[in-house]
Amino acid sequence: MNQITPMAEAIATDTGKIVKMEIDYSSNCDAKIPECKKLASEGKMHDALDQLLVLEKLTRTGADMVSTSRVLVAIVEICFEAKNWAALNEHIVLLSKRRSQLKQAVTKMVQECCTYIDKTPDRETMIKLIETLRSVTEGKIYVEVERARLTHRLAKLKEEDGDISGAATIMLELQVETYGSMKRREKAALILEQMRLCLAKQDFVRTQIIAKKINIKFFEDENDEETQALKLKYYDLMMELARHEGWHLELCRHNRAVLETPAVKDDATKRHTALSRAVLYLVLAPHEPEQADLTHRLLADKLLEEIPTYKELLRLFVNPELIKWSGLCEIYERDLRSTEVFTASTEEGRKRWTELRNRVVEHNIRIMAKYYTKITLTRMAELLDLAVEETEACLCKLVETGVVSARTDRPAGVVRFTGTQEPAAHLDAWAASLSKLMGLVNHTTHLIHQEEMLAVAHS
Repeated sequence: MNQITPMAEAIATDTGKIVKMEIDYSSNCDAKIPECKKLASEGKMHDALDQLLVLEKLTRTGADMVSTSRVLVAIVEICFEAKNWAALNEHIVLLSKRRSQLKQAVTKMVQECCTYIDKTPDRETMIKLIETLRSVTEGKIYVEVERARLTHRLAKLKEEDGDISGAATIMLELQVETYGSMKRREKAALILEQMRLCLAKQDFVRTQIIAKKINIKFFEDENDEETQALKLKYYDLMMELARHEGWHLELCRHNRAVLETPAVKDDATKRHTALSRAVLYLVLAPHEPEQADLTHRLLADKLLEEIPTYKELLRLFVNPELIKWSGLCEIYERDLRSTEVFTASTEEGRKRWTELRNRVVEHNIRIMAKYYTKITLTRMAELLDLAVEETEACLCKLVETGVVSARTDRPAGVVRFTGTQEPAAHLDAWAASLSKLMGLVNHTTHLIHQEEMLAVAHS
């Protein structure tokens, strides 16, 4: 017998209206649902579904959320147990589109149907069920988490078929960062999937945009294994992006961040690999204040004592002495060529080796600028072990970037290194020179006037 509840419960419908439960149909459900399931097991599935649809209308119009949820779940269970996937897809759409359908009931039904995906007989049926569930959850905030998981599943299927672009397009539909009901860890995992697929289809600009959605403080706050695995995945993706863009300083920072992960820090092999990469990418980074500061901080790291070869290499670029390229190759080339950074088997490795030589040349020019005020291009080329034309090109590049300040007298073949001045200091020097000039003009004017007076007096 239907009962009027003493305390009506507020229920949200699919239209967004808030209604109150008027009648409790739990006793009807207790009797009807087992009866219909038995009927379906005897081969009368459609009769059972018709009876449940009538009961669903009663519970929905009576705003009985619990009973409506039970009926919706029972309907999809009957379709699933009968292995009638077409009927299951049909009833999912039918029930979700019914007028004033209760949000909580739809959520329960969708959650139940999500458990059937792995139990589908073939791939085509699986994709059809996922597409049906995605269509009924589209635009509904209360099932946004389920939709995100379904979308991820569909993207994986497309990726398995080799459709990387299609998988990335599907994943990028999700604005995961706006989901309030999703846990931070799951959000991070889905955003990392978006990054991975964008990198897979060579969309590096979008990867940079998506990467900004992740707050790296999340990895510091959580110390469990799953979060640390996400942290390592994040930095692997960021390093792939940085390698493509040639951001060596960023690669150094990423490897140092990886070192703070317990799984890496406690493993000697992984620790040495990350630390050696940090050193090599720091050496490859162009000289600037930030790079110089990071060099000194890395040299102060006690962990660097474990890989003395790399520490000595880094120290070469700090010492105010010229680095002889042939000597560096003799000592370090064998070790460096065995790393993935400088491996000769890849074009990137060969390119980085050339870049390392450029960094040695730039270091040597900076050292010359400290000790010389004037030097011939011939002597400079001899010290750098380069041709004169190549030496002049390297010098011009450093002058353009502001690393050194120099003037070249090309006919004479002489380079003059000048001290760099801040704009304010340069302006002060100009003002002082102007003041001195005006003083001399005044003094000269006074002397001329004095001579004129003496001439008049004698005449």
